[in-house]
Amino acid sequence: MTVIPNADTLWDTRQITPLIDALVEQGWYVGEHFIAPALCRALSQDVDSLQTREGLHEAGIGRGGEHTLRRDIRGDAIHWLDRESLAQRRYLALMGELQQQINIALYLGLFEFEAHFAHYPPGAFYRKHYDSFRGRANRVISTVLYLNPDWPVDGGGEMALYDAEETEREVARAHPEAGTFACFLSDRIPHEVLPTRLPRTSIAGWFRRNASLGGVIDPAR
Repeated sequence: MTVIPNADTLWDTRQITPLIDALVEQGWYVGEHFIAPALCRALSQDVDSLQTREGLHEAGIGRGGEHTLRRDIRGDAIHWLDRESLAQRRYLALMGELQQQINIALYLGLFEFEAHFAHYPPGAFYRKHYDSFRGRANRVISTVLYLNPDWPVDGGGEMALYDAEETEREVARAHPEAGTFACFLSDRIPHEVLPTRLPRTSIAGWFRRNASLGGVIDPAR
C-alpha cells in the first residue's frame, strides 16, 4: 500500500501560474512532474484493483440517448472517480483547488470537476475529437493526468494536441509518463490518443460550468 504524503507535497504549485498563462495565450498546457509520484502510484493501484474486480467498463461516444460503443473511434475502458479511496479524494481536492485558482484568475465560473480513470490496452487509441462543442459547452477545460511510471520512448499512447484554428497542425504531444498533467480548452483544442504499445492508464477530467436552465439540471457526463 502506497503511503500518500501531506496535501501540500502532492503537486508542484509553481506550475499553476504558467498553466493559467498558457491557457490564455495558447489554449493548452502540458507540464511534467505536476503531481507527486506517491499519489500517482496510489491512483494507479486503484486502477489495478478495479481491473481485478472488473470495475472498468468499455467507454463509448456521445451522451444520453446518443451514447454508443465505437471501438473504431475509441478503445479505452473507464471508471468514474467516486471518492472511494483516499487517493481519489486527495486528487479531487487538488483539482478543486486548481478550479478555484483558475476562477480567480480568469473569471470562468467553473462550477464542478468530473473525472474518470481511463485504461487503454495495447493497440487502443482515441481518434481526433473535441471534448465539447462551441456555443453549447458545459465542459470548459479538459485535463489529463498520466499514471504510467517509466514509460518508454517507443511505448506510444501519446496525446497529440492540435491548433485551434489550423486543426491539422499538431502543436504539442503529451508523453504518458506518471505525473505529467495536460489541460486545454474543451471546445477549441482538437486532440487524439495515438495507438499504445503497452497498457496505458490516465485520469481524464473536465472543469464544467453549471448550464442548468428552468429547473432542468445540466446533463451530467
